[in-house]
Amino acid sequence: MTASILRAGFLSSVQDLGRGGHRASGVSLGGALDPHGLAVANLMVGNAETAAGIEVTLGHFRIQFEDERVVCWAGGMFRVQVAGEEIRAGYPALVRAGEVLEMAAPQTGGRAWLALAGGVEVPLVLGSRATDLRSGFGGLEGRALRDGDRLRLGAATAMAGRLAQRIGHARMAPWRAPWDWASTKPVHPFLRIVRGAEWSQFAKETIEAHQIFRVSGRSDRMGVRLEGEPLRRMTGGEMISSAVAPGTLQVPPDGQPILLLGDCQTIGGYPKIAHVITVDLPATAQLFPGDEVRFAEVTLAEAQQLAIGRARDFQKFRIGLALQ
Repeated sequence: MTASILRAGFLSSVQDLGRGGHRASGVSLGGALDPHGLAVANLMVGNAETAAGIEVTLGHFRIQFEDERVVCWAGGMFRVQVAGEEIRAGYPALVRAGEVLEMAAPQTGGRAWLALAGGVEVPLVLGSRATDLRSGFGGLEGRALRDGDRLRLGAATAMAGRLAQRIGHARMAPWRAPWDWASTKPVHPFLRIVRGAEWSQFAKETIEAHQIFRVSGRSDRMGVRLEGEPLRRMTGGEMISSAVAPGTLQVPPDGQPILLLGDCQTIGGYPKIAHVITVDLPATAQLFPGDEVRFAEVTLAEAQQLAIGRARDFQKFRIGLALQ
């Protein structure tokens, strides 16, 4: 069975949890810029958390289904409707054959992840279905979705069938994913960071929590460019390129930091002042031009405990859904 893209919007693409295990060969991780949000949405429709879904940027997206499907979405504050009925973030919903799901422009944030029962069945490339837009492979022909594209969908699981039966004549299930997992806007007025390898090369006051940066219009899936009072590096000289990852905060010579996202390169030669902690990465995917950003330092031990806590909660969530 297939789904038809009636309106692809500004930038929509097929994404899964990324292309892990190939960074040593220079292949970016890629995948959904909020892999946690996509994993949650996938579990809510009975998929494996690794299934491919659709990442939608800035809305104006319409998709029509050939057969009945359970769907769920997570992300910014979008308005999503099917046949005039609202589908809220984090709730499994039933879309019947021939119906159209519409996603309008968001009030805040800018990206959403749509999971479809059965997942999107595009070919695997290096173990992933994710679209690498810069390299031109993966996803649907290595490119963003276009109006008129048809996506092949996999067979829905037995769990998805049970979900559809429980939803019945209602549009939306009465249960949902945790609010802060489905509505991935920042829950703090700042992004929490741990110190990077070159932290000591910068003046102490340059990354205090009171300092405000603004997101530049030159941002993309590789990274969020920030503008503000330049970060002063106290030592000069060139650096040997070293590994970077999503969440790394690099500082080029002009002192205007770059917050790397999922499509970032695998190595970089700019100083790494800090890294956004794992549990705050979903909020970075919702940063768009004009947004304000602050940072607050936490210890590595605190960051690890937060990550362990979320992984523990996610495991409980997975088990709870299996018992539905």
